[in-house]
Amino acid sequence: MTVSVTFNEEKVAEQAAETAARLVSEGVPEALAKGDPTLWGPEAQAEATVRLGWLNLPRTSGELLPEIGKLVERARAQGLDHVVLAGMGGSSLAPEVITATADVPLTVLDTTDPGQVRRALEDRLDRTILVVASKSGGTVETDSHRRIYEKAFRDAGIDPAERIVVVTDPGSPLEQTALESGYPVILADPNVGGRYSALSAFGLVPSALAGADVEKLLDDAAAVQPLLAQTEGNPGLDLGAALGAAAVSGRDKLVLEDSLSEINGLPDWIEQLVAESTGKQGKGILPIVGAEPGEAPDELIVGIDSDGALAVGGPLGAQFLVWEYATAIVGRILGIDPFDQPNVAESKKNTAKLLARPELPVGAPILVDGPVEVYGELPGSEVPKDLSDVFTRLLEAIPSRGYLAIMAYLDREAAFDAPYAEGASFEEMTDAWSAADPATLRAQLTLRTERPITFGWGPRFLHSTGQYHKGGPQNGVFLQITGAVDEDVEVPGKPYTLGRLQLAQALGDQGALARRGRPTVRLHLTDRAAGVARLLAVAREV
Repeated sequence: MTVSVTFNEEKVAEQAAETAARLVSEGVPEALAKGDPTLWGPEAQAEATVRLGWLNLPRTSGELLPEIGKLVERARAQGLDHVVLAGMGGSSLAPEVITATADVPLTVLDTTDPGQVRRALEDRLDRTILVVASKSGGTVETDSHRRIYEKAFRDAGIDPAERIVVVTDPGSPLEQTALESGYPVILADPNVGGRYSALSAFGLVPSALAGADVEKLLDDAAAVQPLLAQTEGNPGLDLGAALGAAAVSGRDKLVLEDSLSEINGLPDWIEQLVAESTGKQGKGILPIVGAEPGEAPDELIVGIDSDGALAVGGPLGAQFLVWEYATAIVGRILGIDPFDQPNVAESKKNTAKLLARPELPVGAPILVDGPVEVYGELPGSEVPKDLSDVFTRLLEAIPSRGYLAIMAYLDREAAFDAPYAEGASFEEMTDAWSAADPATLRAQLTLRTERPITFGWGPRFLHSTGQYHKGGPQNGVFLQITGAVDEDVEVPGKPYTLGRLQLAQALGDQGALARRGRPTVRLHLTDRAAGVARLLAVAREV
């Protein structure tokens, strides 16, 4: 079974057909399938030359399967059934989708929140195997996780070399660290960018250790690969032409709907792929994940095995490859390089500079509303009178073709600690969790505006939509949420804790957005549980 692209809206079908015909006349499908790096112009050629290895992963990654199989056998023999993945962005999003779809457990650490990391540490450490995955080998979050787990293993009398597996690019600092420490290393193809690495070692190693059938994943991708060189019946061309043509015509908000799909969580992976690949030079497509489709004229609804202006069906491995191909096609249509991420490094540099200071420059709040402190500048000259006024003015500040991004630097699993009555039904438990979940704020504010609202967990989104926020169209409004840390986690060998790193990341990104004149407000919860409750209570009344 391969991938099908079904058009359910005549205008979208017509635009896609016209665009696809033009691309065919230019020889694009065959050239892309062959890995031609000139397709995105002379400025992008150098980057594209070393970023097209993903086209061959269905075949080349098969060579890794015996080595991966040995790791799996060793882990099973040692009774290591708690697989933890320390990775960010492209190193974590694909394994999260693969394992969720296969219904096998994987603990993903793509956070610097002390509570979330501590929760993972306290869960079956004696049966834990840690996959440390970083393409560059210098990702600050992943490096912190490695250091923390090394100490935890040693403190428990466990040799880290028996529990840590490394996935990285050849020659990276992480490879050298792994070799010195005696950790097994599986090297990924260096000619594959992070967000295109789903079918590489970054996607396969943690997924296989967790119990997913990664050989089938590659087989499904291999089945669709020959179609990508065709001028007709090419799902990658059809999808890319549809997305690109829609964006050019003004429908640049990509609403991803997957409620009927057996694939679990694919929109989260697509979000990074599309946002980070296209959001630059003031252009781009903004994916909207986990929201009800609206009726805004700039929205394009795409269903994963479900309804939409177009629907994309097929097995996960094939979907990975087709969406990557389609995104590369979109890059040509929009006239941008789909393989670089020029604005991602800015927030990282800001964070490093802030961490070097004796104290983080948090500034003074412009408003305190119970357990919520408000920082930043709101549109208008008057100081907000209360939190309801803050929400109202942020919503009013969204441009006619803009969006609001909520970015929560918090523990994304904390809501599951919310109390509920003994004997509660699943629906009652779900209600309790929702009432304690910062993500519920998006749903509540969506009722107050016709514009799309995105939600991202920090710093996870910095490796995803963060590029679009800073490099895409100048039409975003940004709401950060940070929280006080009651019990911090030291990062061994570093002069900072996770809590300090987390706050520095928020402040660093806030500075990057503010320098671009993009409205940014930070809400700091002096008590996290009470603060979330306050935010949701006020949002209901806006």
